[in-house]
Amino acid sequence: MSSGGNCNYLHRLPEEITSLLHLRAINLSRNRFRHFPEALAAVTALETIDLEENEITEVPTEKLASMASLRSLNLRANPVGPEVRLLVRPLVPFDLLLSPEEPMPKA
Repeated sequence: MSSGGNCNYLHRLPEEITSLLHLRAINLSRNRFRHFPEALAAVTALETIDLEENEITEVPTEKLASMASLRSLNLRANPVGPEVRLLVRPLVPFDLLLSPEEPMPKA
């Protein structure tokens, strides 16, 4: 039993999240999201999204780029694909935090 971490094992968000119009930061780290929770794109006041330690492989860039308030998206410790690593400014106007790339296993 580890202390600290929230380990909720969420893999999707309730639709109600879209009604939280004043939500500025959300911490969804250490869960089981396989896909970026797209409902978050509707929360226009969001500045910080923490999705560290999930199972996310891809990110809906167009939706994220349209989030006017977004400042920081933490995707560290997610198995994101190489295309996500190419998303740098000015493609995305916020800080995209990723873990260092795993060295490719030698064949």
